[in-house]
Amino acid sequence: PPSNKTLHKPSAKFRSCFLKFSDFIAINPAHVTFDFLFMEIGKMPNYRRYYINGGTWFFTVNLKNRQSDLLVSRIADLRAAVSAVKNAKPFNIDAWVVLPEHIHCIWTLPEDDCDFSSRWREIKKRFTKSLPRQAVWQSRFWEHMIRNEDDYRRHVDYIYSNPVKHGWVQRVQDWPFSTFHRDVRAGMYPGDWAWDTSEYMVGERK
Repeated sequence: PPSNKTLHKPSAKFRSCFLKFSDFIAINPAHVTFDFLFMEIGKMPNYRRYYINGGTWFFTVNLKNRQSDLLVSRIADLRAAVSAVKNAKPFNIDAWVVLPEHIHCIWTLPEDDCDFSSRWREIKKRFTKSLPRQAVWQSRFWEHMIRNEDDYRRHVDYIYSNPVKHGWVQRVQDWPFSTFHRDVRAGMYPGDWAWDTSEYMVGERK
């Protein structure tokens, strides 16, 4: 089920870590240009991920081949990989959408755990082993630690609108590979919900 955890404003320690990006762009902490920062990560030899126990993170994970449809054509294998890792190393899935060649999702980790990297590494490995080919994933992934309730809501909305943004469907409700349908059943969204994401990008390629 969706997490009911209350999210708070970032600590001074987290803000200081986040502002390390200011060497590359002048950041207004309330309005971060996520797609620019994602491109800059590859240019930063000392880039570090920040791990906080019990944190909530937004992720974008891409295949190498942007023309691929592996993630939806082999959705059963992807689900099996996620399920196996989630059983071995629990985490809460707050929101998830699978597009043909990339994933967006939000996880909340247990209060005594912050190791999302090993979970992604294992998910990628298990999915790859189910395929007749190798090296299908981009080597890195984009992560953003959720700062507060507004940040959380914007990212969930972005996740659910993504199939419409990329032109796969005209309505959010028509894309099958999304926890949007779970949240509609839970009364968290109306079935005909829509949101404009045309000017908002988080860690994906154009």
